Amino acid sequence: MEQPPSDQPASPPVVIVGAGFGGLAVAKALAGSDVPVTLIDHNNYHLFVPLLYQVATAALSPADIAEPIRHILARYPNITVVMGRVAGIDVAGKQVRLTEGDPIAYGRLVIATGSTSTYFGNDRWAAHAPSLKSIEEARTIRTRVLEGFELAERSSDPAARERLMTIVVVGGGPTGVEMAGSIAELARHALARDFRRIDPTTARVILIEAGARLLTAFPENLASYAQRSLERLGVTVMTGHPVQDIDATGVSIAGSHIPAATIIWGAGVRASPAATWLGIEADRSGRIPVSADLSVTGVPDVYALGDTALCLDAAGQPLPGLAQVAQQQGSHLGRALRENLLHGTALPPFAFHNRGNAAIVGRHAAIFDFGGQRRLKGFVAWLLWAAVHVVLLVDFAQRVRVSLQWLWRYLTYRRGARLITVPPRAPARQSPQ
Repeated sequence: MEQPPSDQPASPPVVIVGAGFGGLAVAKALAGSDVPVTLIDHNNYHLFVPLLYQVATAALSPADIAEPIRHILARYPNITVVMGRVAGIDVAGKQVRLTEGDPIAYGRLVIATGSTSTYFGNDRWAAHAPSLKSIEEARTIRTRVLEGFELAERSSDPAARERLMTIVVVGGGPTGVEMAGSIAELARHALARDFRRIDPTTARVILIEAGARLLTAFPENLASYAQRSLERLGVTVMTGHPVQDIDATGVSIAGSHIPAATIIWGAGVRASPAATWLGIEADRSGRIPVSADLSVTGVPDVYALGDTALCLDAAGQPLPGLAQVAQQQGSHLGRALRENLLHGTALPPFAFHNRGNAAIVGRHAAIFDFGGQRRLKGFVAWLLWAAVHVVLLVDFAQRVRVSLQWLWRYLTYRRGARLITVPPRAPARQSPQ
């Protein structure tokens, strides 16, 4: 371990809240030093969220994209892992209060608690349209998709069958596009020969986007390619159609009702309630304003990063809520805190280096935007997307498992995680509309 100069006191403890990409990167940058670190998360595992949609669509199992935090950090004696939920932060007393157990004192506090889904004031929709932020939600979606085909197989009512085999995805961002494409491939390939009374290839997959086009964070030519690729898979893309209502029977848009047994929400996110914990004002998305060195504006010794932070780039625009942003911020802040606490070095400003924004549409189809005119689409982008995501997995065994499963899926069109593991829902009544 690095030792602080003998004439200086021991380093104050660094407490990190959140073991996502950003929080874990901070911990790893401080690992092996003389800085005591406590990492708090309400789960006991780190979750690779970009591949969560593949759990929801039966391509991967939860263990393929989640790894116990204690295992990841076991070899670093200066890091303590605490499983718990944050109830609040005592800024004056420099303590993190948990819902259970004693508060945890900090010298420096890093908040990397990510984001949650928002239904724009229509929270009752959540019961009918789960989002994709947790393993539990992914398992729920997987169950509802597969359950729809199982119930359709035993139904003799054509209208009921059509509703059971209709899946609506709300939101035309990367999550919605990847989810819609993966469900279409599941129905048209993996499930195509598994049933006797129904034809899964006739399932309707509908992607609804309120805006004028899909993937607004990407250049228009890449977004158009993605839409064409989805339509070739049989996905119905409906842009310019804000959702008016969601209930147990389906989705209402433009005054009409689309009967659907499975509805998936991917239309909006909001930062975690960290601003409330600190008693400060957040932006409309709940993000905490931070300075160039990622310190929270007006709150001493507290830092925020990832989806939690409102961090501006060189052009004065907010950085996007991407895994690579959080990971880069975490590595930068961890190294900066290490040098500051051990050697008194001032914290340097953070600069984001864009390594490309990607979305996969389906087999052989993906888009990659590196900024400027550097863009890729099609098979090469698909291979690059796969390589990048395998490398970013935190554990070598996970990389091997995911690579082998993707290879098997590529060669056979089969998916091995088609398990219904959530209790089935009660049958929904048909809408009177």
